Amino acid sequence: MYARIGLLLMGALPFAPTRILFFTGKGGVGKTSLACATAIRLADAGTRVLLVSTDPASNLDEVLGVTLDSVPKALPGVPGLSALNIDPEQAARAYRERVVGPYRGVLPAAAVTSIEEQLSGACTVEIAAFDEFSKLLGDANATSAFDHVIFDTAPTGHTLRLLELPAAWSTFIDTNVGGTSCLGPLSGLKAQQSLYAASHAALRDETQTTLVLVARPDAPSLAEAERTRNELHQLGIRNVQLILNGVFHAPNTGDAIAAALEARGRAALDDMPAGLRSLPRTDVPLLPFGLIGVDALRQIGTGGSPGPTRVEVAADPVEHGETLNELVAQIAARGKGVVMTMGKGGVGKTTLAVRIATQLARAGRLVVLTTTDPAAHVDAAARERPATLHVARIDPAAETRRYTEEVLATAGQGLDAQGRALLEEDLRSPCTEEIAVFRAFADTVAQGEDQFVVIDTAPTGHTLLLLDAAEAYHREVLRKASGTPDAVQRLLPRLRDPQFTMVLLVTLPEATPIHEAMQLEHDLARADITPFAWVVNQSLTPLAVTDPVLRARRRHEAVHLGELAAHGTRAALEPWHADVPAADPVGA
Repeated sequence: MYARIGLLLMGALPFAPTRILFFTGKGGVGKTSLACATAIRLADAGTRVLLVSTDPASNLDEVLGVTLDSVPKALPGVPGLSALNIDPEQAARAYRERVVGPYRGVLPAAAVTSIEEQLSGACTVEIAAFDEFSKLLGDANATSAFDHVIFDTAPTGHTLRLLELPAAWSTFIDTNVGGTSCLGPLSGLKAQQSLYAASHAALRDETQTTLVLVARPDAPSLAEAERTRNELHQLGIRNVQLILNGVFHAPNTGDAIAAALEARGRAALDDMPAGLRSLPRTDVPLLPFGLIGVDALRQIGTGGSPGPTRVEVAADPVEHGETLNELVAQIAARGKGVVMTMGKGGVGKTTLAVRIATQLARAGRLVVLTTTDPAAHVDAAARERPATLHVARIDPAAETRRYTEEVLATAGQGLDAQGRALLEEDLRSPCTEEIAVFRAFADTVAQGEDQFVVIDTAPTGHTLLLLDAAEAYHREVLRKASGTPDAVQRLLPRLRDPQFTMVLLVTLPEATPIHEAMQLEHDLARADITPFAWVVNQSLTPLAVTDPVLRARRRHEAVHLGELAAHGTRAALEPWHADVPAADPVGA
């Protein structure tokens, strides 16, 4: 299958657009930019388009230059295009009231309070956001004003979970005879059953829905794209297209960095999995400018420029600050504790987590390296490791089985046949996985009492949901600690202790990753969690480059590094390495 270089958005899309388009892929591959550019191209062609973000850490506002909420908003300068963000917390509030409202004044106050407590966890946030997603996907009347609906999704693991939910909840509702669930009375879910079924059907209708897999020309991105393609196939989603974003060709063979970047991409493409090769594919070149604003987005695939950019080069203390090696040496001196890499998808959290864990182990420390990312594979990245480094993974399926067996062995002990059947039924709810993974996360953090635990977290939105769950569980523990595992009771205090937990905010020297990390820093502060330091990853600033595209990208870095310096944070600048297998390419 040949690659259609530059066809994307040059007057026509490289594929015939169905009414519904999904953009998904590994964090940092450019899903939002390509979804926005596609929406703009379709609107410019005279169609009415709704652009929707399902990412809890949506970047639509910044990329489009508008302030969005959960109601469609017309985009200035692009007639026919409207956009919205699905706000999980707002959706959860509306969902709680929809479920609880009919019982106010009907049931005793204690019963209403019990239902409200059931609806206070992360499961409710998930199902509420899923409800909003289902309306836009499965209810044609909800989007009848638009010719196309384009979904800019969260990074792959979170998106696959979203795409699996229509079938999961429909099955649970069909087989549940007890009338209740972890989300309260089942009647609140049964009202949505036809909508879930319609969503399930729409996803698999090849005439209605296209799923666009976005990847970069690097091995980890392509490997995840192949895993996603296979899982989509298992879900019955067949109409899949591939876009390779950030393809780089170095005209200047004298630039060692440019030559290494091109060689890495070429090697990855040569080894592209056979399943991906079978997909219709479009290549989009690496651009010399950032994709912020409508003018820049219209240039994708054209080889043009968004116009002159004023670059303010300031004395940048970040460039001359600490190195990652120096940060790791300070962490090692503590002897034990938890290290968490956090940030936007695609900034290199996994690569840095592996490097930190390996360096700590080589310094003679006992280290556990693990991940909370449903799509991460730290084991493959850490094949050559010291004997003191143990690599683990929080496997949702395995943790759900373990949690289910534990509940049946404790809460199920002594129940009669009917009671045990009801308990087993409740444990088949999709919410059980969320609880099981959270418990495993708490157990993992607890291991930091005796050794180092390095945790590669999921991209920002998924991580925030995990932290929200920690706060929700902590409130529940304060109300009723009896029977709650010690690791769960002490999780939030451990995360809040800067001597125990060291959070590294990882970013790229670009606007969106830096601003998302700043927002994450703000959200962490609300949870009383203070980051240990920032790491600016994959920077061209310390390097000597002559390639025009890379020089232009390095000039753009100056603005963003200056902004971070003005932010007054402790940061280390980590250059792009030609000899390190990249988790991410230059840029997002």
